Amino acid sequence: MNTWAGGLRAAEPRAGGRLLGIGAAQPDSVTTGADLGAPFGKDADWIRQRTGIHSVRRMDPADELTHLGDRAATQALAAADVTEADVDLVLTVSCSETSPHRLLSPHLVAQAARAQINAACSGFCYALGAADSLIRAGHAEHVLIVAAERMSGLLDHTDLGTSIIFGDGAGAAVVGPAPPGPPAIGPTVSGSDGAQPDLIHCDPGANGTLRMAGRDVFRWAIENTPTLAREACRRAGVEVSDIEVFIPHQANLRIIDALTGSLGLEHAVVATDITASGNTSGASIPIALARLAERRLVQTGQLALMVGFGAGLSYAAQVVVLP
Repeated sequence: MNTWAGGLRAAEPRAGGRLLGIGAAQPDSVTTGADLGAPFGKDADWIRQRTGIHSVRRMDPADELTHLGDRAATQALAAADVTEADVDLVLTVSCSETSPHRLLSPHLVAQAARAQINAACSGFCYALGAADSLIRAGHAEHVLIVAAERMSGLLDHTDLGTSIIFGDGAGAAVVGPAPPGPPAIGPTVSGSDGAQPDLIHCDPGANGTLRMAGRDVFRWAIENTPTLAREACRRAGVEVSDIEVFIPHQANLRIIDALTGSLGLEHAVVATDITASGNTSGASIPIALARLAERRLVQTGQLALMVGFGAGLSYAAQVVVLP
């Protein structure tokens, strides 16, 4: 994590952090399943059966990702009832952009320090853990997380395995001090399977084009992610059966369904934003949570399990209390 500008103000150590507000923004343009499959002679049903995707949102090449980042951040700040002047640190999350200034306009929370996290599809969970630790240590009082991805710019549109899956979007969250009591953001369980980095990677010989071994990633996710999820629950001091909302990375609906069954979370509200948004990498978890909140499918105070996994192969998970 590299600090780019500004400095953190001194603050008293806290019991930890909590989610105060969430926001999301996506392009207006909708690409349907039929449109995705047409170049490959596949229809909408073929796409839906293999991925769960009905449509994806993609930016016009001339559009700036900062517009989505700003909209998501503004929503999150408003939901948290926190002003820009209250923000000590902005954590930006992206694997499609290399600079935090490409994700959020410089004038927005201009006085705050900024740092960039690239852990691909698990990046939001890493950022949430970092924000909680900074607040707990007294280095910050309010942290704004902005996860924004232009995945369409990394695609080879002649590659069936990736071009039908990924979309663009931004999600944001405000993390602030939690009241005394049980942690509102549980310990983050994170790591990477460094033996298989090529399963999802950007090919430097093809201008950074995204490559993915879809079947291998599917197998890895359903074999390894349940253990990660159970460990996150154990460290948070809760049972998996206590989880009321499950927000996995939106990679593939078949993966989400398999994980839900393996963990016995059929009783929970399960995020399936993949159907309308596609895979937005590091932005997928906050976008999915924001959409659940918009539809009033989740409530303040519910226990949610967040699980991210993807390129690297990196992974991270934690249990949180919903804002």
